[in-house]
Amino acid sequence: MTIDRRRFLLRSGLGAVGAFAALSGSGDADADVTLPVSGNDATLGPVPFEGRHQAGILTALPPAAAFLALDVIAEDRSTLTDLFRTVTARARYLTAGGVPPDLGTASPPSDSGTLGADVPADALTVTLGVSSSLFDDRFALATRRPIRLTTMRAFPNDGLNPDWLGGDLMLQLCAGSTDTVLHALRDITRHTRGAMQVRWRMDGFISPPRPTGLPRNHLGFMDGIANPDVTNPKIADQLLWVVKGHGEPAWAVGGSYHVIRLIRMFTEFWDRVSLHVQQATIGRYRASGAPLGMTSYTDIPDYAKDRHGYDVPLTAHMRLANPRTAITEPSRILRRGYNYDLGVDVNGTLNMGLVFNCFQQDLLRQFEATQTRLVDEPLADYIRPFGGGYFFALPGVRNSEDWLGRGLMQA
Repeated sequence: MTIDRRRFLLRSGLGAVGAFAALSGSGDADADVTLPVSGNDATLGPVPFEGRHQAGILTALPPAAAFLALDVIAEDRSTLTDLFRTVTARARYLTAGGVPPDLGTASPPSDSGTLGADVPADALTVTLGVSSSLFDDRFALATRRPIRLTTMRAFPNDGLNPDWLGGDLMLQLCAGSTDTVLHALRDITRHTRGAMQVRWRMDGFISPPRPTGLPRNHLGFMDGIANPDVTNPKIADQLLWVVKGHGEPAWAVGGSYHVIRLIRMFTEFWDRVSLHVQQATIGRYRASGAPLGMTSYTDIPDYAKDRHGYDVPLTAHMRLANPRTAITEPSRILRRGYNYDLGVDVNGTLNMGLVFNCFQQDLLRQFEATQTRLVDEPLADYIRPFGGGYFFALPGVRNSEDWLGRGLMQA
């Protein structure tokens, strides 16, 4: 029987996937900021690729993203080095944009063509991280592992699925348009085939603010409100970047620990509870984003004056995540979350949620301390973490001769 190629292709399309702003977070009472969100416009200019730190961490949040966990299948250290060099070369080209080489009609095109004849920069960022599994006995890197890099553990209330966990590498792609992200994904995987393969992938999106303020997650609440002001170098060196003097390998200075948690939201259940319960669960008014008892999403709650939780309940998500005490301030994290939408599950239930995406200096002191405070919170009835991993975002590329992972591979 002959298969009609066109009919086959029409029947084998993938459902859209996506992700949005993370629910848990922390911020300093004197330094709360909201991450800027860049516009959904393919004419966005380039984000500089070179720098002390990788782009995609402090960069403004563009509307589209993809997160790829990758298994390294390179057979030796030399091939792994070539992999890092290739990812760097492709990222340098893609983030700058330009006209792909013309190889003639007798050869496969040098580019997929999905963005046309002139590839736009479109605020694309490519952020590469490594996981603890890369430091096994395959490449003789065990002694160079960042000292705080471990395997993501399961917390109470989690329902982790091995199909959505781990990976040797994490590739975070963010841009102004979905097709820019997908173009970069195809380009990098094409040029690295034989050295790494995709383990799992989640695509994400950020909606425009409606009607004003900040974008909202699938629960209807504004998100990303109380990030620490890591544009302040002093705060960044305390909370975000690996710095000298903390016992880390010298090559790791300038990098950051990257946590990804795939969190399903039971939106159909959430939609059936009262607005009062929803707001008490989060600790904010749904419409304005303001903390309960206040008027604006930029208002900072004073928990010392509300020590009994008459305004913001003691069990509210925002209060547990960030109690705003001197003891918990060192556990603040930088959140860069995205919504996702996987359509429906096998039971016909809406399958959507968020990619909780954050960066920090110390996994145990920051993310895990925050997550521990959230164990058995009321919100746990409406969400279920099911995948993700811990990664270390490599230091940036300093100049045109540098490449991602050089310090690791040549240390």
